[in-house]
Amino acid sequence: MKKFSCLILFVLLIAICLHGQTIVQPKIMVIPYTKENEDIRTILEKDANKRIALTKIKEAFDERGVSTIDFIARLKAANTTSVMNMDNQADVKTAIIDMSGADIYVEAEIICQQTKVSGQSKRESRVKINITAYDVATGASLANKVGECGPFYTEDIAKLSMNAVSSIADDFLRVMQNKFTIIAEQGRSVMLFISFDANSTYTMESEIGSNGLTLQDEIELWVESTSYNNYYHLQGVSPLNMIFDDIKLPFSDETGAPYTLNKYSMGVLKFFRSLGLTISRSVKGNSLYVTIK
Repeated sequence: MKKFSCLILFVLLIAICLHGQTIVQPKIMVIPYTKENEDIRTILEKDANKRIALTKIKEAFDERGVSTIDFIARLKAANTTSVMNMDNQADVKTAIIDMSGADIYVEAEIICQQTKVSGQSKRESRVKINITAYDVATGASLANKVGECGPFYTEDIAKLSMNAVSSIADDFLRVMQNKFTIIAEQGRSVMLFISFDANSTYTMESEIGSNGLTLQDEIELWVESTSYNNYYHLQGVSPLNMIFDDIKLPFSDETGAPYTLNKYSMGVLKFFRSLGLTISRSVKGNSLYVTIK
């Protein structure tokens, strides 16, 4: 009986270990939300309350066993590189995220309101935090929550910030981890939009390549062969457009690094070049836009 019990315990331990292998724990970096053309380099320097709130969000994640990356430390490191010489704020933000090594970045919109009330020694304070998680590789949104604390007669923004984020952290991290685990197991989902330049002499019905196939056939065969587990969905095709609304990409490349949409874009470029075609490309979020010239 004792041997049987030990065998059961051993099997349970193996099952737990095998189950644990399917859960990939992402590295997370919390960054401040910025409006269009707002300088991410100075937003925290101007507002001490936002610096405090950002730190408290990171601490709340740390307390729950999440692997986090310090955005402020990465921002300081960027000051010594050419990143901070960039004029385009979107490029600055992207560069800092890319150099961070994070799998997920959490964008935090932090609203701190303090009002002086007659007869009160302390100001009335309120903190509202809107956090959204994005997959670094594709820009896809993974989770979103809004937390709020106050108003209270206090100057303790740190405590209000911690209470605001603590009220939503568990649900936020659960949803984020679930979606990230699905990505790790099933691949990253991206969209591919293909169209033609106004002066192009080609259409989707043009015969191209050495196999006697039309361009749309060549594209579909290539997408199938390069997608994760050959999974893709073709939303529609016309003589001048082709739309794939769900292409699964591998979670990582052959080196173990994240397989990003930019890397996939390079593969697309090589494919069209192999057909003797010139294209232009642009990436927005988890979508790749290709124009055939």
